[in-house]
Amino acid sequence: MDVKTRLRQIMREQGISNYQLAKMSNMPPTTIRNILNGTSPSVSTLAQLCGALGISLAQFFTDAEHESFYPLTQEQAALVEKWGKLKAEQKKAILTIMDGLM
Repeated sequence: MDVKTRLRQIMREQGISNYQLAKMSNMPPTTIRNILNGTSPSVSTLAQLCGALGISLAQFFTDAEHESFYPLTQEQAALVEKWGKLKAEQKKAILTIMDGLM
């Protein structure tokens, strides 16, 4: 399942409209519409949406029966969760370090 499909599923489960999610997440409605039309959100945008929905990034990528939609290990899911909590300058520093390692 891709991000747009999963987001739609969660919104449907919670009874939330595009406009309501935009308001809850302090994002422009066009951002929500773009994601639902297939634009891939950044990790920070997805983390912000998850916060508004009251779920973690790890929960976003897991269905109700806890089967992963993506082959993420627990370690990878923890990294995604931590990434969403970093400030922009911290993310930039980490990406610079990672580029140097590859």
